[in-house]
Amino acid sequence: MTDAITLRQLQPGQRATIKKVGTSGELGRRMREMGLLPGTEIQVLGRAPLKDPVEIKLRGYNLTLRNNEADLITVEIGE
Repeated sequence: MTDAITLRQLQPGQRATIKKVGTSGELGRRMREMGLLPGTEIQVLGRAPLKDPVEIKLRGYNLTLRNNEADLITVEIGE
């Protein structure tokens, strides 16, 4: 079994599965609307030169998140 880490800790090219989105309220609603739900597979495509934001691919589209948002998402690295 692999350890759960935050989305921010993933490196470009890594794939993972969302385990938990640790926020509620307006930000939690927005993240759910963007498809960031437990069980969703994601892949880190890249990062900006200063490491913020991070670009991910999920559900057939690309999404960019700030690091403070990525810190709220717990993932499990895929094999």
